[in-house]
This record gives sequence, structure tokens and C-alpha cells, in this order.
Amino acid sequence: MPPRETSTTRALLRLVRWARPALPRVVAGGSATLVASLLALAVPQVLRGVVNGPLLTDGSRTAVVHAALLVLALGVLEAFLVWCRRALIATPGTSVERTMRTDLFRHLLDLPVAFHDRWAGGQLLQRSMGDLHLVRRWMVFGLVQLVVSATTVVVGAALLLVTTPLLGLVYLAGAVPVIWLGFRFRQDYKVVARRARDQAGDLATSVEESVHGIRVLKAFGRGDDALDDFVRQADELRGTELDKARAQSRMSFALAWIPETTLAVALGLGVWLAASDRVSIGALVAFFATAAVMTRPVESLGQLLAMTLDARAGTDRYLDVMDTVPALADPAAPAALPPAPAHGSRVELRDVRFAHGDRAVLDGVDLVLEPGTTTALVGLTGSGKTTLLQLVPRLYDVTGGAVLLDGVDVRDVSRHDLRGAVAVAFEDPILFSASVRENVLMGVSVERLATMPDAEADELVRVALDVARAGFVHRLPRGVDTVIGEEGMSLSGGQRQRVALARAIVGRPRVLVLDDPLSALDVATEADVTDGLRRVLAGTTTLVVAHRTSTVALADRVAVLEDGRVTGVGRHADLLATHPHYRYVLTAQDDAAAARGGSSGDDAGGDGPGFGGATGTDRVTAGEVPR
Repeated sequence: MPPRETSTTRALLRLVRWARPALPRVVAGGSATLVASLLALAVPQVLRGVVNGPLLTDGSRTAVVHAALLVLALGVLEAFLVWCRRALIATPGTSVERTMRTDLFRHLLDLPVAFHDRWAGGQLLQRSMGDLHLVRRWMVFGLVQLVVSATTVVVGAALLLVTTPLLGLVYLAGAVPVIWLGFRFRQDYKVVARRARDQAGDLATSVEESVHGIRVLKAFGRGDDALDDFVRQADELRGTELDKARAQSRMSFALAWIPETTLAVALGLGVWLAASDRVSIGALVAFFATAAVMTRPVESLGQLLAMTLDARAGTDRYLDVMDTVPALADPAAPAALPPAPAHGSRVELRDVRFAHGDRAVLDGVDLVLEPGTTTALVGLTGSGKTTLLQLVPRLYDVTGGAVLLDGVDVRDVSRHDLRGAVAVAFEDPILFSASVRENVLMGVSVERLATMPDAEADELVRVALDVARAGFVHRLPRGVDTVIGEEGMSLSGGQRQRVALARAIVGRPRVLVLDDPLSALDVATEADVTDGLRRVLAGTTTLVVAHRTSTVALADRVAVLEDGRVTGVGRHADLLATHPHYRYVLTAQDDAAAARGGSSGDDAGGDGPGFGGATGTDRVTAGEVPR
């Protein structure tokens, strides 16, 4: 994403939305630090009085002692106020970061599938972790210190002008090149700061993709290629970080060298002025003591400005996501679905159209799923079968026409209610790093699960696993309480499909949408699962994408998808006799299955290579699947 064309101040002010609850403590902590800094500036004025008074005259020793005690008191109070800053700001800063991270995750869950199709996971991960960490550090440290340092420099410069006007003007003359260099620094640094954050996200994406596809890399011996690509991106990030460091070092050098040079000039001029009695010794001491107090704030301005620009880059990247308006939204006044009919729900697709950009995928699909029936959707690869399925639970929105559930347009229903009525199982199932039981119960609504006794939940899980022919889970080290690894990769393909199918049916949905979820099963197991579905989910309307003749033969009706339209609906035998394209599709699918070595599935004859088999203990460590 390109950088935002807004000022840094305006961009960072948008953080007030999340920082508002913490602002009182941040302001209090910043005020404490500012007062501490001003107390440090008061010390030179005390020294001025001491030098011009007791030390250069016949003043009493008591006055010197009193002055020393005053300096000590100022130092102790300054230290206490610095401690107050840390105590006041540390906790609210972490709370702001947590709130921003939670809001980002909530927004990501609300954004449609199309958004996640476009965005790399590593970029989103980097925004939720690295970028927010930068923003939090700036809010609790960088912002406070920037305000305090700038105020300290301004007040100190005013004191220099009041104490010794001529020397103060000499010191301020050094501010002219510093301001010019600061402007150049800001222009250059903000570009490399954003580039560094984007490259860090790309690097995180490479790690995520390589870990996710580690089996492919190993199987094809492409680990070295992945490493070379990673090293290249890491070198690019290193180069950008070096560019940042060079820009910051130039600014830091200028902020150290220019003030020191002006002080050297001021020292020579000050000695001459003091020798000619135009400036008192006390004023000269106060001038250089004040300049010494200002040295650290001046030198820190470069680092604080760099931190501010880094925070701006992180904020922009965070807002890139938060400003994305969900293309799928609930209606202002959601309609209620009618009570579930006993004989099953009716699904109608009326003149449904869908396009990816300028490419039409579906062009006027008309299809009715009769209540309680199973309809198989058949078509060539790329014909839009999966897209059509995802329109029913509204993972995507139609670009024309309408999808009706029991007479209600799915766009008029809240997504929560709709997805409680429509369950989905995909060909490539995704499981979570949780127990089998927890994975299956994700198919039950949170509200229902919260009031459900454990015994009832266990019975739902048992029945769902039995229907999905997923009895292998009972042979796992801890049965249904066994924690499976990330994305369920410790299971075989057929095992993952069966657990995912159990998850889809456990909530007894009105409509079941299946994207060829039994492709990894042998034909006999597929027939058993289908019989179980019909027995337990009597009255559930099912739409299934079919890639095998055996799957088609088990359906009540078949719909043929051709050139973005449904060109035939009927029984399998009737379409074989009357629909040439249907015969061609089945022949092509059977040929593809034969090329893969048959259509028996990876679970033919057993539970597959997962750790659910009798000899699968090598897949388990200490009773759990490795996380």
C-alpha cells in the first residue's frame, strides 16, 4: 500500500481514538517529566546567585550551605518526578496497545474473504505485532520525551537570552542549520521508515509461507531456493535499516556538533565580555550550566524525531487495515429468518451473477434447492462451482441477482444468523491448534454452547464424529481431547476432512454446503458418510460440489454448471442420457482421477497415514500433537 499523503501530526492524532482512556495518566506523567526538566534548568540560576553573591563578596558561609541544600532538594525532586513518569505511563501504554491489537483482530474477522485473498498474512501479522509495538513505545516514551525535550530547549534558550543576550544570540544562531537539517531529515527518513516496515512485513510473509509449505519445499528439494529468497529479502531490509541509521546518524552528528561549536564561540566571547565587565561571572556560569542542561535534550531530538516518523509509518500501516470498509455488512435492520421448516429449507438462486473485477464468473445462474434434498453441482475446473457455493453463506456477495433462504434474501439477514443456519465444509479443511472436541464444537453457535450441559455437548460431538466416520479420534492418545497441531497437519488428508465434516454437521444446520469434502475418502467410506448424513440430518438441504462419479450418483439431483450458467438439472441417469456436456465433464473427471492413480482416496482401507492408526504413535509426543 502507498504511504498516506497526510501530515505526520494529523496521522498520529488519529491515535487519540484508542489513547483517550490513557490520556489522563500520560498527560500526568508527561507533566511530571516536564516539571523535572524545568527544575534542572533552575539549578544554573541558583549557581548564578551563589557565584555573584557569597562567592564573590563577603557573603556568609550559611548562604552557600543554603544554596547547596536547595540544589540537592531540586535534584531529589527531579528524580522523584522522573520515577512518577514511569509509574504513571507504563501500564496505560500497554493497555492502549492491547486495545488496538484487539480492535485490529476484530476488524480482520469482520472483513470479507476477498480482503484476505488480497492481503498477505505476514503483512497483517507484522501490523498486529511489530507496528503496534512501535506505536506503543512512541506514545509512552517518544511523544512525552519529544514534548519535554522541545519545551526544555525553548525555555533554556529563553533563559540564555535573558541571562546573557549576546551569548544567547550566538547560541541560537546554531539553530538555523539545525532546523534546515531537521526538515531534510524528516523528508528523507519518513520514506525509508515506511519502506522498512513494508519490507519487514514481506519478510514475515516469507517465513509464514515457507513454514506453511514446508512439506512442499522438502518434497521438491527447494529449501535452498526458499533460503536464497529469504536472504535476499533480509538483505533488502538490512539495507533499508542501514539507510535509516545513516540518516539518523547524520542528524545526531549535526545536533551534537553544531551546538558544541556555538558553545566554543560563546566561550571565547564570554571570557572577553567577563574580562571587560560587560557580563558577570555568575551570569557566565549560569549560561554554560544552562547550556549543559540543554545538551541532552538537544542531542535526543534526532532520535525522538526518528522514533516519531517510525511511529507514523506504523500508524499508517495499521490504519491501512482499519480504514478498509467491509464490503459485506449487516443491514441496518436485519430481517429474521422464518422458523426452520420440518421438511427442510428451500434455497433459491435467482439470476445470480458474480464477477472478479472485469471477469464474469457466474452469468445468470438459476437454481432451486428443494427442501431436504441433496443436490450435486458438477462442472469443469474453473466453472465457478466453489464461488457459487460461497454465495449461499454470504462469504461473497452476488454482483447481480439474489440468493434466497426460505424466501428471505441472504443480504437482508445478519451474517451471524445466516451462518448459524448454513454450515460449510471445504475440500481443503482448516483445523485449529486445539483439541478435536473444540474443533468440532466450533460448528455450534457460541450462545447455544454457553448454555449447553457438557454431557449434551459430548453427545453432539460423538454423533457428529460417528456420522463423519471419524472414529479414529477415539484411538488418539487423549481421545477427543487430544490437541492437534497447527491446521491439523498431524492428521492425514482424509482425517482432516472427516473432522471438518463433523464440525459442519454438529450444529444441525438448515443448509449444508459441501465443497467436495470427501475427496480424500475411498468410495465405500464416502457412501457410509452419505448414508449417515441422510439419517442424522433428515430435513437438511445439501449442496455439494462433486468431482467424482460416485459422489454424483449419491445425490438426489444434479445441476450442471457451464459457462457461468446452470444448463441442466435432473437425476444422474437422466442427464447421462440427455446432456452431452454432463457426460463430457464426468469423463474428464474420471480421466483425471485415473491419472492420479484412481479415486480410492488416501483413506482407502484404513485411517490413512495420520496418527490415528494403530502404528501412528510416532506422530505424537507426550500425549499431544506437537504445536
